Amino acid sequence: MQEARAFFSGTEDYIASEELQNSVNVSIALGRPLLIKGEPGTGKTVLARSISEGLGKELYIWNIKSTTKAKDGLYIYDTVQRLYDSQFGDHDVSDIRHYIKLGKMGEAFLSEQKVVLLIDEIDKADIEFPNDLLWELDVMSFDIPETGETINARHRPIVIITSNAEKELPDAFLRRCVFHYISFPDAEMMKEIVRVHHPDLEEKLLEEAMAAFYWIRSIGGLQKKPSTSELLDWVQALTVGGISPAKISKELPFLGVLIKKDHDFNAVLQRLHGNQGIQKKGPGGILRNW
Repeated sequence: MQEARAFFSGTEDYIASEELQNSVNVSIALGRPLLIKGEPGTGKTVLARSISEGLGKELYIWNIKSTTKAKDGLYIYDTVQRLYDSQFGDHDVSDIRHYIKLGKMGEAFLSEQKVVLLIDEIDKADIEFPNDLLWELDVMSFDIPETGETINARHRPIVIITSNAEKELPDAFLRRCVFHYISFPDAEMMKEIVRVHHPDLEEKLLEEAMAAFYWIRSIGGLQKKPSTSELLDWVQALTVGGISPAKISKELPFLGVLIKKDHDFNAVLQRLHGNQGIQKKGPGGILRNW
């Protein structure tokens, strides 16, 4: 029986633009991995969780590190444990299958149901890592030479791949992906996002916090601009701390929730107490000193 087609339209706690929804649904329809790029804090990793929740599919997460090899996601042959058992244990070490452990991709292939597979921060690995996955992502199968087995995917998983653009990915790999760049949310979308997480937030506090947040992001030379998750934490801190909206522009309370670098902290405070001050858009969209 042909599997029913599922469409992603975001979830209650994840607001996806129409362009992002289209990219997700096209990748599912084509059976191609969806490669997601965007600056930190734009919701690349959270997208996979949202797709999993929105489509009612289990989520498998493969977190990539600098030492990760493509084979690790398929399976691992635990030779050390087998050697240990042969010397000190009472196990039957003749059956190698006892020492084969599937990786996250292998588990996704053998799942009884269609799942979402997140390959998170693929650009952290060696430059050859993406190319080493091409065959498996294309044919949805892989061999285990130690046992002579071939693992075929029972259902093609929905593959989401994130990248922070630390390294350029190979062209051959890119050709096999649907690509989407998540732009940083504009003020209107950001307000929607904050409202989802803080529905009872006072409107004036939201306006002042948003203006201060985007003013900070506009400061040139910051080593790490505050992201969406940091804004959400800051709004919560302001609420819990009982900060009045009028204090936000003058003091930037709990600035350490937004800013995580010494250089940036000093730069923000210097601008705040200097001549330029916090600015926000007044009538006609003209930037005015606060």
